[in-house]
Amino acid sequence: MKILHVDENHPLIITQLNALGFTNHEDYLSSKKDIEEKIKDYDGLIIRSRFTIDQHFLEKATKLKFIGRVGAGLENIDVNCAEKNGVFLIPAPEGNRNAVGEHSLAMLLSLFNKLNKADGEVRNGLWDREGNRGVELDGKTVGLIGYGNTGKSFAKKLKGFDVNVLCYDIKANVGDENAKQVSLQELQLYAEVLSLHTPLTALTEGMINTNFINAFQHPFWLINTARGKSVVTKDLVAALESGKILGAGLDVLEYEKSSFETLFSSKDVPKEFQYLTKAPNVILSPHVAGWTVESKVKLAQTIVDKIQSKFC
Repeated sequence: MKILHVDENHPLIITQLNALGFTNHEDYLSSKKDIEEKIKDYDGLIIRSRFTIDQHFLEKATKLKFIGRVGAGLENIDVNCAEKNGVFLIPAPEGNRNAVGEHSLAMLLSLFNKLNKADGEVRNGLWDREGNRGVELDGKTVGLIGYGNTGKSFAKKLKGFDVNVLCYDIKANVGDENAKQVSLQELQLYAEVLSLHTPLTALTEGMINTNFINAFQHPFWLINTARGKSVVTKDLVAALESGKILGAGLDVLEYEKSSFETLFSSKDVPKEFQYLTKAPNVILSPHVAGWTVESKVKLAQTIVDKIQSKFC
């Protein structure tokens, strides 16, 4: 079986697939159109986020048996079309779940302790102890929306704190010893921290809007290490200004493109993003929650293991 790799990943993925008897070809520079012209010759495709795999592409991939996505989600693949064409889809959410859990916790603790604000002030000669008085995580109720790989990872890390962890998921019976599964209404009634761990779907796109935010009983802190388009940025900014949202840790932004590799396609910077960059109670990172040295290895290994299990 011949596999085409269109994104660079950890070299173990090719080394191990070679050892399993697959023929591996690499093309990290050709355009999507050029890849479409030769994809008919391949049984497998390994991609991260360089371009979308749409119906037109899949119609060209007449021999394709599987697509390995070296990442957690499948947003850049037309899943329904792929499945209709008999293409087996292989994501790797197990590979970066620990990294995302750690990043979520880091953002939350940094917000609570005003670490970014304090660091910037001290570097500029300002020694303001009272203005940087923090709050403690112990005693808080943390609500998780989405209780799959990354949600479970974050909940496990919260076990070291005296917190109440609630989770909401569209799947039944996913709660465990680390989080109690509740209705969305119950989560909104009690949560003082909200962390998103959902894929981008019709249900989650634009989910965090003004109506959703105002349904919370308490002002709350928001952590988003999931997908940027799940949060309506203008509504988030309004909630930050009103105090309904106390602070936000955002690894992902609404303005990201589908490849996740760039933020803007033009030089126009939305005013809401300008607000976020200047707000002292907002922490931003460039979609790197699952992007660690260790997760690069684990993501690649997960793809190899799943291919071996299915096709060897």
